[in-house]
Amino acid sequence: MKKKANPSPQKAKPTEAQISALVDEARLLSDLRGLIQSARQRIAAVAYATQTLLCWHVGRRLLNENLQGGRAAYGKQILVTVSRELTAEYGRGFSYAEIARMIQFSQLFPDEAIVVTLSQQLSWSHFHALLPIKDPLARDFYAEMCRIERWDVRTLRQKIGGMLFQRTALSKKPESVISVEIAKLREGQMTPDIVFRDPYLLDLLGLTGAYSERDLESAILREIEGVLLELGTGFAFVARQKRMSVGKDDFHLDLLFYHRHLRRLIAVELKLESFQPAHVGQMELYLRWLDKHERAPGEEAPIGLILCASADAEQVELLQLDAKSIRVSEYLTELPPLPLLRARLHQAIEHAREQAARLTQSPGEQP
Repeated sequence: MKKKANPSPQKAKPTEAQISALVDEARLLSDLRGLIQSARQRIAAVAYATQTLLCWHVGRRLLNENLQGGRAAYGKQILVTVSRELTAEYGRGFSYAEIARMIQFSQLFPDEAIVVTLSQQLSWSHFHALLPIKDPLARDFYAEMCRIERWDVRTLRQKIGGMLFQRTALSKKPESVISVEIAKLREGQMTPDIVFRDPYLLDLLGLTGAYSERDLESAILREIEGVLLELGTGFAFVARQKRMSVGKDDFHLDLLFYHRHLRRLIAVELKLESFQPAHVGQMELYLRWLDKHERAPGEEAPIGLILCASADAEQVELLQLDAKSIRVSEYLTELPPLPLLRARLHQAIEHAREQAARLTQSPGEQP
């Protein structure tokens, strides 16, 4: 008789202790990876900050030698020599062009305390992007917004290229007001004049030809990530077609956002046509309803934003909408040529500042 083959031995099932050990091992590795990554990020942050401060101190030291003005030719030769010696010892980070940038860095950012604070978030590459900006107020604005919103270098360049500062309500204020607002920004206080823009660049929506308000609204929600980037850090989407019951009637607000830094609800109405004064009454109703029914304890009063295809600056000024917590901005679904946009923004800024100067004149003064 043939012997029956012995059945193959079955593998013993892992015990609960063994399973627990495997789970613990996975958790352990996850924790260790987290510790390592966190440490590396801190080391990188310290390294970037140290490099930025080194560039500032090198620039300051050379600036103190007074190598410009009447000694420009002599100073250039000194910088050539310094660059050659430092490059030979420490590498290409001390080329003549880099040395010149370090001097410019210390000139444009003379306050060491401000540089120390900025260096916690901004690398030397960030300052490379900031140095070409000629307007000191615009340069300070971009530096502080970059610090607060933690932009990478690419985003910073995009914001500068998209003329973010020139599109803020802040840019249309007198220079003394802008300086005060930027000082508040350094202390962590953000105001509506910094948050709201005009116009908003919504070319990412891909809308061309004829489209409806519903098409515009749907496109905004479809591209909400990019739209929030254009609106600015701090905006959070809350609702679409927010229903508001007033008496026997129902009204619907196009879009509702919340802004974390302002601690306010932001009501947004989309208009395909040009701005009309009648739009203000509608927005006032929405804001009063939101203030009564949706405003949470500790929040500021809601703000309204009317986004329209175009707006007459004189009409908007006469309505004195700031007192009503209402902003009017245009949106562009197709970008004009950059020189045309730049000229348009420059004209709007000049007009706003001239208007502000006229309003501050005493009644007896001649304009």
